[in-house]
Amino acid sequence: MNSLTTEAGFVSLNKQGEQLCGDRVEWIEQPDGVTLVLADGLGSGVKANILSTLTAKIIATMMAEGLPVEECVRTIASTLPVCQQRQVAYSTFTILQVRDGSTARIIQFDNPSVILLRAGKNCPYPMEELWVDDKKIFSSTIDLLPEDMFVLFSDGAVYAGIGHSLAFGWGRENIISFLEGRYRLGLPARDVASLLAEEANRLYEFQPGDDTTIAALRVRERQAVNLLVGPPFNRDDVPKVIRRFLEQEGRHIVCGGTTSSLVGRYLGRPVTTSLRYYDPAIPPIGEIEGLDLVTEGVITLQRVADYVHALTKGEPAPFRGKKDGASRIAQNLMDYATDIRFYLGRASNPAHQPLGISADVKQEIVRQLCKDLRQLGKNVTLQYC
Repeated sequence: MNSLTTEAGFVSLNKQGEQLCGDRVEWIEQPDGVTLVLADGLGSGVKANILSTLTAKIIATMMAEGLPVEECVRTIASTLPVCQQRQVAYSTFTILQVRDGSTARIIQFDNPSVILLRAGKNCPYPMEELWVDDKKIFSSTIDLLPEDMFVLFSDGAVYAGIGHSLAFGWGRENIISFLEGRYRLGLPARDVASLLAEEANRLYEFQPGDDTTIAALRVRERQAVNLLVGPPFNRDDVPKVIRRFLEQEGRHIVCGGTTSSLVGRYLGRPVTTSLRYYDPAIPPIGEIEGLDLVTEGVITLQRVADYVHALTKGEPAPFRGKKDGASRIAQNLMDYATDIRFYLGRASNPAHQPLGISADVKQEIVRQLCKDLRQLGKNVTLQYC
């Protein structure tokens, strides 16, 4: 397996006064890569939303199945309703496909050209001009390097500021300068999309004159995080489960007081607990030599699950820069990990019974967390023990 993988994120701004966005981002994860489509429907509001949604879903599905771009474009032209005013039946679109973590293919039709940041600097790439019936398409194939960042956007970003702070809009070259000035190694794709969207919104004076969508895709090395949550149901399985957990590559996080005591006993090392509350609602972290993080269980995990669920709805990441246990787990899961393994113990904790917290509550928290992490593009496995 190639050591490179991808992460993606996007942010959309609705045109002022519209309830629905006329842009749409769709991506399909596959065993050998990802297909991402950004479509910009004609006009704004409900009609544009329908056009972009159909375009993105149809193209993403067809391209993921390996069908040629010519067939995708012709299908879109014959499927979408025709605008009575302009007599056109399509939305603009950009397709980005990554295969085996080694090559990317970009297909562009009437959207602003994709930006490739390599080592934090704009990297021009070749484009081949194709004609599909009367439509001019640009196609590119690029060999990938670690930390390549692709940035896709609708024309609402290019024209940000028109009628407000800028006479001619933001412009692609200024967007490039903005990205280069704020780039740092390891910057998550979701943060890149958020930075651009926030600046576009500011240039519009928080009254966007057009639907504006930014999608970013980052190429990165695979990095694993392993979490042991709760002791095994069968006490005799404790050594086996801990050994399997510790043998995995990557970082190791233990959640729960009883669980950390078992791991400390297995390793023959003491468990030390800090008395410092970085967040009054989150119990302090602990420490076991050789492990990356030791935290309390249910309360901390519930906060982690809340943080991650908020990200699935496009909300900001409030855990950045914080040091409490929940924030540190969230940072490991969202900013560091590409591959996440949960070892979920099914034993009941007697200390939780007076609080009405059952093993089922903990398991449901972790199951929802896994679901949201997968939605955010993480490769997640969950093993019960």
